[in-house]
Amino acid sequence: MRSSVIHLMATVTSCLSAILCFYTCAFSPLLVLRLQRRGRNEHFPSQQGSLSQLAFYERADKLTEATGTMAVWIQAQQLQGDALHQMQSLYGQHFPIEVRHYLSQWIEGQLWDAVDLENPQEEFKAKRLLDGLIQELQNKAEHQVGEDGFLLKIKLGHYANQLKSTYDRCPLELVRCIKHILYTEQRLVREATNLASPLGAMMDSMSQKYQQINQAFEELRMFTQDTENELRKLQHNQEYFIIQYQESLRIQAQLSSLATLPPADRQLREPALLSKRATVETWLTREANTLQKYRLDLAEKHQKTLQLLRKQQTVILDDELIQWKRRQQLAGNGGPSEGGLDILQSWCEKLAEMIWQNRQQIRRAEHLRQQLPIPGPIEELLNELNSTITDIISALVTSTFIIEKQPPQVLKTQTKFAATVRLLVGGKLNVHMNPPQVKATIISEQQAKALLKNENTRNESSGEILNNNCVMEYHQTTGTLSAHFRNMSLKRIKRSDRRGAESVTEEKFTILFESQFSIGGNELVFQVKTLSLPVVVIVHGSQDNNATATVLWDNAFAEPGRVPFLVPDKVLWPQLCEAINIKYKSEVQSNRGLSEENLVFLAQKAFSSCSNNQEDYRNMTMTWSQFNRESLPGRNFTFWQWFDGVMELTKKHLKPHWNDGAILGFVNKQQAQDMLMSKPNGTFLLRFSDSEIGGITIAWVAENPNKAGERMVWNLMPYTTKDFTIRSLADRISDLNHLLFLFPDRSKDEVFSKYYTPPLSKAVDGYVKPQIKQVVPDFATTNPDMTGMNQTYMDHGASPAPVSHPHTYGIYPPMSDSGLDADGEFDLDDTMDVARHVEELLRRPVDSQWGGQQS
Repeated sequence: MRSSVIHLMATVTSCLSAILCFYTCAFSPLLVLRLQRRGRNEHFPSQQGSLSQLAFYERADKLTEATGTMAVWIQAQQLQGDALHQMQSLYGQHFPIEVRHYLSQWIEGQLWDAVDLENPQEEFKAKRLLDGLIQELQNKAEHQVGEDGFLLKIKLGHYANQLKSTYDRCPLELVRCIKHILYTEQRLVREATNLASPLGAMMDSMSQKYQQINQAFEELRMFTQDTENELRKLQHNQEYFIIQYQESLRIQAQLSSLATLPPADRQLREPALLSKRATVETWLTREANTLQKYRLDLAEKHQKTLQLLRKQQTVILDDELIQWKRRQQLAGNGGPSEGGLDILQSWCEKLAEMIWQNRQQIRRAEHLRQQLPIPGPIEELLNELNSTITDIISALVTSTFIIEKQPPQVLKTQTKFAATVRLLVGGKLNVHMNPPQVKATIISEQQAKALLKNENTRNESSGEILNNNCVMEYHQTTGTLSAHFRNMSLKRIKRSDRRGAESVTEEKFTILFESQFSIGGNELVFQVKTLSLPVVVIVHGSQDNNATATVLWDNAFAEPGRVPFLVPDKVLWPQLCEAINIKYKSEVQSNRGLSEENLVFLAQKAFSSCSNNQEDYRNMTMTWSQFNRESLPGRNFTFWQWFDGVMELTKKHLKPHWNDGAILGFVNKQQAQDMLMSKPNGTFLLRFSDSEIGGITIAWVAENPNKAGERMVWNLMPYTTKDFTIRSLADRISDLNHLLFLFPDRSKDEVFSKYYTPPLSKAVDGYVKPQIKQVVPDFATTNPDMTGMNQTYMDHGASPAPVSHPHTYGIYPPMSDSGLDADGEFDLDDTMDVARHVEELLRRPVDSQWGGQQS
């Protein structure tokens, strides 16, 4: 038993000495020999900022590799003046500077912040890091040779034993020490270095922000530990005070009992008791004042801690979490992913833990006051502290009930949809011990406004959602508490009275998720609610594009803290360009976005302008009505409907060609003519149709068959999704032998051949499989001479029956035609019945010329 006690005392003494050594030596000036910079560059992963933010630092490490950023220690050795002195003062017996120097690569390569210093169960990780450090030191020592190496070998071996002796029983303190050293070095290096790269500056800014958050947590931890020590000291003094108070009562009882004694005995004993009572009462009076001062000092310290807690919570909830939600909203338009919640959850959990620790301390201080009431202002102060800490934890819990996966923002009735709700502090506050149930309800914009004003909206909804209740589940491996709604379905919707020209696809709803749970053994009960991003409800697929326009405008231009779901009625054209460019790249799944020329074309279309100067549109604004309420001049569709049609066509059928740069797309008919007339015959380009939603046409330059020696630009009737479901764009271009060069001068086969459908196999059992080919009758030719640039690509001979049809496709020169619209284009449905044509082709006998190259 005695040996166990001695061992326990030795462990406690060792840990206390390590902590004392760190907090005294780490901040005292040291006489350190300045190390000379090594004669070689070393590039290794630098664990900057908070290493627990793994995703962020994986990107930082990639940036380090790409830019050749030096390791922190190499940069730290170049510090001058006060910065160098601050860096030197970090080291001492608790962690020698020589260890930092010789093991710099290993130290900066470890995940020190992956260890939670406040979790005793993480000690095994710290022990593994300590063992690794000692092993590295021993390995480094063993490899030293020569006279200088002998001395260094002894020194490094000594440091290995010293660190093992200091930290073996409390390895978490080693992790705390090294984290402090790395953070400080990085701060000093950052302050002394101006990063030229904008990306590097952004990464540095994020690193600095994360460091500030982690340093604030370290400060909070120290404050909380300090108030814990003060509380224990107060409790000890109060307990001793109560013992002395009991002693004064015992003395008073003895004095009272003297009345029963003979006068001689009473006179003999009374003076001593009176003197003893006076001494004790004097001590009690003095100690009562001391206890009151301790209580007031402790309350003031708690006030400072709560101020820092509230400040840290504001940074995390009002800055970081709000930014995450904004990124989530922009991701709904195709922007970059909002990123994971693990970092935010770790911060919120640390907040919850420290708030709860301080709350328990304040409750214990209140209990001590009730045990020993002493008149003074402490009661009011404790009530104020208790109210403040309750407000802080309430704000944390209600703000961290969030939607991790939003429901679809264009929501079709009678269609299954999913969503995920998460409570970021659920694990730390043990909410999962009694898993709460979450309910989903669809409400209107007006109901959402009333809800945020705390007006009574109980049991009000704007529709019926099936499978709208879900129990939150705790995932032990990830520490997340969430509810996964996997099979919700909107059975019916109740619409509001629409305002003015507003259509049903402009009406916004939201999904309300709400739950109730308690923490701390029912000490605090919370009713939490959160609203989804706005959703537009549709009943038919034909409403999808207009609903998407409403969602796009809302996601792009919603302002933080708005009243649901107000958005500006007009925005600057560059703002809209940014939004539709992000949407286009996302829908088409391409890195090739809209160029400046494309955006100028769109501006000309949107504003009915002829200017080719981008600057002319920079200060122009576009209203919601111009975007998707009013039709374009001379058309029966809006600007957005035309643009959405282009996206859908490109996404479904033209993606590889857009990525290859084969489609100019955003070019009007006159521009196409100007571009092609200076090129050889047979040069063509692909542009989106001006007059038809979701159409693309081929424009090419060729001879005028009606006037010898005259060249003109021809435009093929637009292709739509219906056409490409029958035959791909590449195959159609292959079919047309009069098309030779893709603008400006690339051979069409060079660009499109990799997308051609392979030739059909030979006949099997006497049967030959028919195929469909495209023909432009006036331009049919079988053996084009690609060297004759000026020849006319026209052939009025009969085309093979299986591949030609008088109404398959139309061509039109830039001349008036009563059957064409203002742009010389006409609808495919009015000129060809696709199904009937295919059926006719399949019934015809196979011509002997089928296998040849036809146009």
